[in-house]
Amino acid sequence: MRLINRSPGRPAALVLMALPFVAVLAAYAIGSEVRLAENPQDKLLPAPAQILETAIRLFTEGDRRSGRILLWYDTGASLARLAIGVGIAALSALAFGMAIGMLPYARRTLNAFVGVISMVPPLAILPILFIIFGLGEVSKVALIVIGITPVMIRDLSARTLEIPREMIVKAETLGASSAVIAMRVVLPQILPRLIASVRLALGPAWLFLIAAEAIAAQLGLGYRIFLVRRYLAMDVILTYVIWITLLAFLMDYALRLLSRKAFPWTEAAL
Repeated sequence: MRLINRSPGRPAALVLMALPFVAVLAAYAIGSEVRLAENPQDKLLPAPAQILETAIRLFTEGDRRSGRILLWYDTGASLARLAIGVGIAALSALAFGMAIGMLPYARRTLNAFVGVISMVPPLAILPILFIIFGLGEVSKVALIVIGITPVMIRDLSARTLEIPREMIVKAETLGASSAVIAMRVVLPQILPRLIASVRLALGPAWLFLIAAEAIAAQLGLGYRIFLVRRYLAMDVILTYVIWITLLAFLMDYALRLLSRKAFPWTEAAL
């Protein structure tokens, strides 16, 4: 049998899935042990046991000054910014994507504009956002919205255009208005794609959030990472990086489950 036609069973699939993670952890442990053997005071690659000890402390012990467990406060601040930014982006992308895909006038007016805007590097306009909106929450949320909305609009408009024309014609034959077609025909077809688009946008959204918090914030996961880097506190930085990765994975997994439960007739693209 050709290799292309072979699929691993469930036990083998679980082993294969875990293999890259084990390899990365083993490589890190070996590198850390080698560096610490040469220099016990080395801070670049702290031992896994030290990272675990630091993680337990960050999750359970309060700050000496305020008494607050800063990791949870940082997490809450970052997740609030991320949720608002992604939520605004998703709603905007849904509205504009449907309009561009359904209405020829909207497509002629906005399609090229959205295409050009999607090519603008969002981080390049971060100073402009700080000048316009200040250093508060608005500029951070705006960066997320500007960073991911144009690409999501292009994705959803393309999916709207893929809807078979026969479905639109049948709805028109039955007397449906444009609004009814949008709500009863187009919207159910692109909602699964919206969830998939949000899943794909979460990575860039986290990037923009961390970048904004690193430059101007008093609380947040990105702020804390760039605050402790001056002390070369790699155990703290790695704990925060692992925590951010776990949060991103859980969000993606939750969206995947939502897509399966809400739209069982289709699988999310990713």
